[in-house]
Amino acid sequence: GISLTSSPAQTKAPGQSVRLSCQISGYALTDYGTAWIRQPPGKALEWIGIIWGSGSIDSGNSFKSRFTISRDTGRNELYLDINSLQTEDTAVYYCAKTDTADQFSVTN
Repeated sequence: GISLTSSPAQTKAPGQSVRLSCQISGYALTDYGTAWIRQPPGKALEWIGIIWGSGSIDSGNSFKSRFTISRDTGRNELYLDINSLQTEDTAVYYCAKTDTADQFSVTN
């Protein structure tokens, strides 16, 4: 089966940086897009961004400056680096697999 296991909870002070990781098994990061999503306490889910199978990245407009998505295909791990942490960054962060390898899929 497929499993995505994110890193344990971390507590940081405002202004610090943090790296979140997501260990993936059951599929290769190069075969599907994988996204980062977060849910602040009492609020709706927020889409941070996605790294496609090709390695290209799409990010939500409000997450372009302080948030960096990357991956290690050898370890099959996904990363989210957040700089200059703010109290508003307090949230549960999720990684999620998409059904397509890239932005566009063509079916014959």
